[in-house]
Amino acid sequence: MFDRLRSMQSRYDELNLLLSDPSVLADQQRYRQLISEHAEIEPLVSDFKTLNELEQSLAENNELLKDADEADMRALIKEDIDLLNEQRRKLIRKLKLALTPQDPNDKRNVIMEIRGGAGGDEAALFAGVLFRMYANYAESRGWKTDVIEASETELGGFKEIIFMIEGKGAYSHLKYESGVHRVQRVPVTESGGRIHTSTVTVAVLPEADDVEVSINQNDLEIDTFRASGAGGQHVNKTDSAIRITHKPSGLVVTCQDQRSQHKNKDKAMAVLKARLLEIEQSQQHGSIASDRKNQVGTGDRSERIRTYNYHQGRVSDHRIGLTLYRLDAILGGDLHEIIESLQMAEQPDDLNEGDVV
Repeated sequence: MFDRLRSMQSRYDELNLLLSDPSVLADQQRYRQLISEHAEIEPLVSDFKTLNELEQSLAENNELLKDADEADMRALIKEDIDLLNEQRRKLIRKLKLALTPQDPNDKRNVIMEIRGGAGGDEAALFAGVLFRMYANYAESRGWKTDVIEASETELGGFKEIIFMIEGKGAYSHLKYESGVHRVQRVPVTESGGRIHTSTVTVAVLPEADDVEVSINQNDLEIDTFRASGAGGQHVNKTDSAIRITHKPSGLVVTCQDQRSQHKNKDKAMAVLKARLLEIEQSQQHGSIASDRKNQVGTGDRSERIRTYNYHQGRVSDHRIGLTLYRLDAILGGDLHEIIESLQMAEQPDDLNEGDVV
């Protein structure tokens, strides 16, 4: 790993020189390629520089510890060493993760589908909670959330909500969310104070490129209709909602959240392409599920992956045995610790072993 990082450092220095070369500036295509490469390795080079600074500070503190005679001074130095070692451990872990070969879909935007499962109105309400959790997480990373289709209930939940999250690396973070999410709480609709268990299913699809999914327009049946909803300004007075049926597969996609028919059609086509890509990739790579780390699971939407227990303030991810007592923060969008733990669990065993340089 450190040889690769040193090589990146050398390449980064070389790129800095090339990007100031007049002959490179005159060749716009090459200039764009070098700028892209520079931007891709810059975070790694920056973290590697920080790691080297931590190593230097650790060496200096260890020398100070050898010469320190007073107990109070030794205690302070040891405290600094412990802090530096923890920072170093986390940084090495981050660098190892960044250097691990990526899923080819990792850089894509995602289309997420959340549906209420067992539990009726309570499941629909929790589907709304999960949607807001993902929207807040996306916002914390500077990503954009765009609702494609939503079927609301009278109590403010969702029987189903489909939305896109646009942002660099969105799929690499959210792909682990596919599966059954279980909630244990006293329902809003329950006056007796009994804890009920409800479920919500989440599906995460990478956005498909046009070149990957070829759709014959003759295979599509496109209908327009008037948008429906809870009332108010969101209900269109024109036939702007779109329903697309892909006849060979039988897939049906609707979109009515956008104000224009054209935008609704674009969003519906994006969902259709993502679903067709998922089907194609599942057929081509049927062995992938068995090759992944067992503790992360297959990513199948029927697999129970997580429980949210309101009474105990607990969130448990069953795939990796992770339990956190920070329910409110997690439902508020703070998924960083869970997602990082899942990313690490899926990596080869040597990624989580000895962090000694």
